[in-house]
Amino acid sequence: MTIIIKNKDTLIFDEFIFRCCVGKMGFSKNKIEGDKKTPIGQFKLENLYFRKDRKRMPTTKLNTIEIKKNMGWCDDVNEKKNYNKLININSKFKCEKLFRSDYKYDYFIPIKYNWINTKVGKGSAIFIHLTKNFKPTAGCIGLLEKDFLILAKLIKKNTEIKILYAL
Repeated sequence: MTIIIKNKDTLIFDEFIFRCCVGKMGFSKNKIEGDKKTPIGQFKLENLYFRKDRKRMPTTKLNTIEIKKNMGWCDDVNEKKNYNKLININSKFKCEKLFRSDYKYDYFIPIKYNWINTKVGKGSAIFIHLTKNFKPTAGCIGLLEKDFLILAKLIKKNTEIKILYAL
């Protein structure tokens, strides 16, 4: 089964249709770091990360990883080796902090965009994460927590996400 992002506010999986939000600047086949666009294409999913201090481990067939205070996702365009990878925030690289004060990363699943043969500057830290208000993201896909948990329960390790929409 494949998760489908049909347009800027619709995620479909099996017979489920969820409201979602995407990048503030829409979609792109040629994503660039910081452009606030959601990449178009078909991608695998990574593990499910969660804040154990705030949330229960969700029911899912994905591997689950507890988010620790020192975890970050490298978005440093000057760092070829660690770009678009999980890193320790105590490193000297610029990164997206995963242990946030807000709720958005209480649960999230990285989308394996720009994952293999990673190209620095082509976009990093593209996640399915939480939203409460459906405001546009910096390029990720946002879901309400209740919908995220339904999706997490349904998907498998081989589930892919297909982002179709283009303006």
